[in-house]
Amino acid sequence: MLIGCPKEIKNHEYRVGLTPAVVRTLVANKNNVLIEKNAGIGSGFSDKEYIEAGAKIVTKLDIFKNSEMIVKVKEPQPSERSKLNHGQTLFTYLHLAPDREQTLDLINSRVTAFAYETVTDVEGSLPLLAPMSEVAGRLAPQMGAWSLQKANGGSGKLLSGAPGVPPSKVLIIGGGIVGTQAALIASGMGADVTLMDNSLERLKYLNQIFYSKFKTGFPSLENMEKAIIDSDLVIGAVLIPGAEAPKLISRAQLSLMKKGSVLVDVAIDQGGCFETSRATTHDEPTYEVDGIIHYCVANMPGAVPNTSTLALSNATTPFILELAKNGWKSACLANHHLLNGLNIHNGCVTNKPVANAQGLEFFDPKNLLRL
Repeated sequence: MLIGCPKEIKNHEYRVGLTPAVVRTLVANKNNVLIEKNAGIGSGFSDKEYIEAGAKIVTKLDIFKNSEMIVKVKEPQPSERSKLNHGQTLFTYLHLAPDREQTLDLINSRVTAFAYETVTDVEGSLPLLAPMSEVAGRLAPQMGAWSLQKANGGSGKLLSGAPGVPPSKVLIIGGGIVGTQAALIASGMGADVTLMDNSLERLKYLNQIFYSKFKTGFPSLENMEKAIIDSDLVIGAVLIPGAEAPKLISRAQLSLMKKGSVLVDVAIDQGGCFETSRATTHDEPTYEVDGIIHYCVANMPGAVPNTSTLALSNATTPFILELAKNGWKSACLANHHLLNGLNIHNGCVTNKPVANAQGLEFFDPKNLLRL
């Protein structure tokens, strides 16, 4: 198969879809690989390394014109979507539920589009979302601590406090991968951390494993409002696979919070989990609403591209090899977990949460395999 990897063009996105090591593996398996010039520079990989791995360095236009499969990191931007061709396979993060414009463009392009974030595994987990969730979770307290600095609009509090000064209080909503990693890092930074989740089983597990590191709580309305009042930093870390994120804190509830407190919305790719959230960039990462600082960067792991790219490629490589060897249909017939990643095919929406979020017709992907 002819596989293309373009340079990411989203604001301050330095990750790359393929590393030289993955290229070497693909070429060893009799595939041809096209890499856009300087695609890996931001992650620390030179064109020379890609050439030595067996890739050909080309232009973005060459990649979109000639590739059978395009491997990216972030969702294709409007200028990229206009270059997609009928029959191509696209393998990347998509986050379609809150993004109608992208959804319609992919429908009209008639590509076969797989979303990393909806591929599953035998445990029911999301193996291609997990590594970036881990990175984003570990970054969230770091970004929250930065936002709390007075020069950045925050209350001027240090997460760890100081001798004789109590630590800052951090509330994390969601006990999945993002929330757990955020709680571990925030507690390691010396903060007073509470993690809330609506699964008692998950809370029991976290309490047993991390009892001495952070507290756990159930997010009833009363508990949430008490925690919001006390918190200096709130990290939103909820996920409904493929669907738009639920809103955890309303505009009205901002008035309960202390001025200069910070909201970090790690769910912003899926529409955000705070009513006042809107996507920001690494250029302008924060904004203020009613005295509360919001950090809502939609590609947080892009800030640490070397670590993020390596972590992501570890997870995506087996699926890329499967698609390259068998083509999308045979690969999905052999692996229903990959089929769960299929979001768009030949003008049809094949992911139910995406279809429901946008009021579009849903086509069962299993039926497509019979055609």
